[in-house]
Amino acid sequence: MCDSLELSAASYHVIGDCDPSSYPLQKKFHTPEFLRSIPHIRPRSNLQGVVNRMRNTMIQSVHHTLQSNDFIQVMTPIMTSNDCEGAGELFSVALASSNQIDLNAFFNSRAFLTVSGQLQAEMMAHAMTRVYSFAPTFRAENSNTSRHLCEFWMIEPEMCFVQLPDLMDLAKKVIMDVAKNLEGKHGEDFRFLESRVDKTVPELVQTLREEKNYCHLTYTEAIDILTRKGQKFEVPVKWGIDLQSEHERYLCEKYCGNKPLFLTHYPAEIKPFYMKDSGDGKTVEAMDLLVPRVVCFGWIRSDVQGEIVGGSMREDQYDVLKRRMEEKGLLSEEVESGRSTKALDWYLDLRRYGSVPHGGWGLGLERLIETFTGVQNIRDVIPVPRVPGSCLL
Repeated sequence: MCDSLELSAASYHVIGDCDPSSYPLQKKFHTPEFLRSIPHIRPRSNLQGVVNRMRNTMIQSVHHTLQSNDFIQVMTPIMTSNDCEGAGELFSVALASSNQIDLNAFFNSRAFLTVSGQLQAEMMAHAMTRVYSFAPTFRAENSNTSRHLCEFWMIEPEMCFVQLPDLMDLAKKVIMDVAKNLEGKHGEDFRFLESRVDKTVPELVQTLREEKNYCHLTYTEAIDILTRKGQKFEVPVKWGIDLQSEHERYLCEKYCGNKPLFLTHYPAEIKPFYMKDSGDGKTVEAMDLLVPRVVCFGWIRSDVQGEIVGGSMREDQYDVLKRRMEEKGLLSEEVESGRSTKALDWYLDLRRYGSVPHGGWGLGLERLIETFTGVQNIRDVIPVPRVPGSCLL
């Protein structure tokens, strides 16, 4: 690419007029907050150009990796009667034309915007062995932070005849391929990020592209490390807690030396009902991939990256899953008769009518983009962010 180019023009013609005095993007620094207030103009800024080009490469890379490994893309529903995680943070669907909001009016039952395509992807995997969903998901979390969106995109593979290490290997392969593809196509964009956003981005990309850099600890090992080192934390460490950002940061940065870390075999009590028992009665076959915190020009990023991939083996034994669903109140009393009177009875049918060992994971696209660009706020890595109090455009 030429650094400079001189033109000798005999004439010119203005195709589209733009008043420079009122144009929102002036030749000066604009804060991220200001740019978010003009989402229809924001894509023209330099940083958004970099982010959106790299976003496209990441999406294409993920598709290529999964398709090359015999995965079939499936379309899971945006409107659903299910809450995958059981967290209750759902957007309800209702008729806009009705003066009185009846949440059951259109479908004769309540419908929601999906929080995950996982359950429906499991349904498809039982028929086609290896599938993945790539779709928007919605969370009604009233969290006004730099790490939360109400609408974001998820890549969710599900596969049969696998074990937990296979899930970890696939996640690692996807991340490594993304790193390699970005390095090969976005040299100029990385130079911009290194000079304007985060000088450590190239180093992190190099780390994530090499398989030897990925560490692995079980949850129990992590708890032992955190307590043995005598480190003081705001949230005290004990077996059974949900690890906080400060704990994950210590493990990634201090113990693993700023390298990505797979944490596995979490306590069953802090994980969703569908995760497979590890055989010890206490833990489940779950895994999270954590990435290191990033340092930006001498100050520490306020938003710790943390988990970018989370997944598990799914419970494939009918009796075990049925008991867990009953404990959570997710089944109707008439499930044994084959009648479905609650939204998740069908999920148990996947085990009733023949199941196999299977599992999957979810990868948040926007979290992935944050990781590879060093952008500090998740609202700046999606074209039109949806957050509490703001639904522009």
